Amino acid sequence: MEIILSIVGGLLLLFVGAEGLIRGSSNLAIKIGITPLVVGLTVVAFGTSAPELVVSLKAALIGNSSITIGNVLGSNIANIALILGVSAMIRPLNVNTNVIKREIPFMIILSVLVLLLSLDGILGFVEGLIFILILISYTILSIVFAKKEKNQEVEAEFKEGLKSKLNIPTSILFTICGLAILILGANLLVQGAVTLAKLFKVSDVVIGLTIIAIGTSLPELITSIVASYKNETDIAIGNVVGSNIFNLLSILGITALILPINTKGVSIIDWGVMLFCAIILLPLSKTGFKITRTEGALLFTGYVIYIYSLLP
Repeated sequence: MEIILSIVGGLLLLFVGAEGLIRGSSNLAIKIGITPLVVGLTVVAFGTSAPELVVSLKAALIGNSSITIGNVLGSNIANIALILGVSAMIRPLNVNTNVIKREIPFMIILSVLVLLLSLDGILGFVEGLIFILILISYTILSIVFAKKEKNQEVEAEFKEGLKSKLNIPTSILFTICGLAILILGANLLVQGAVTLAKLFKVSDVVIGLTIIAIGTSLPELITSIVASYKNETDIAIGNVVGSNIFNLLSILGITALILPINTKGVSIIDWGVMLFCAIILLPLSKTGFKITRTEGALLFTGYVIYIYSLLP
């Protein structure tokens, strides 16, 4: 019971902390003159990956860096197979052509790059620096493309979602409290997850691939389901692909800069499933520029089978 309370309590605190951090930091950025479009593509994008990042850093700091790589791979698999699968079953997902031309191919290339750099069993400082430099370049290019294309729908979405309702002191308070709650939630979640791994005699990687990955992906799942109900289905795919890119670059990059990440516990099957999910999204998106309910059901079924195969 204590383990369950620790995991559930940790997840709840992660959600609350991430919400506070995003709301406070985005309002603060707008107050000091940064445009909603730029804030949406930077502050909010980083903020939605904050739960995975804080959990991964906590796990690495206490010597369980295998949880970090498991969390990233598991979150990326869950984002595509679980989140897009469920969202498409609710309503077929329309795919923006820019996502097909740029973001999905970039996600595939990154997935292959991470695999190649992980073959020696360690992601160290050099690899972390490479990921961070790519992340900075990707973020700058995203802003340039967004401004160049003058996508009014995207800009309107960010303006509506990022209306500055908080004054500067309150924004700072939200940001600090959000970060503190995130750290507390990460402590509880990792502590509970590690204890659970020892109890059931499973590896840290498996815990990262399952409980932690699914738990930290819940915000994206909720966002995508709501977007599907509102018929804003292109947002669902954009959120997932963007989240996967940030997971690979920011979480692995920042963590590896601080401490080496042990990747030896990840099996070839886990790598294969992550790569397959990234690659299969491209042909699925190109067929009529949408993911159908049938394709969503296949993705979801595949995810259930994969998770079942990981259980002891």
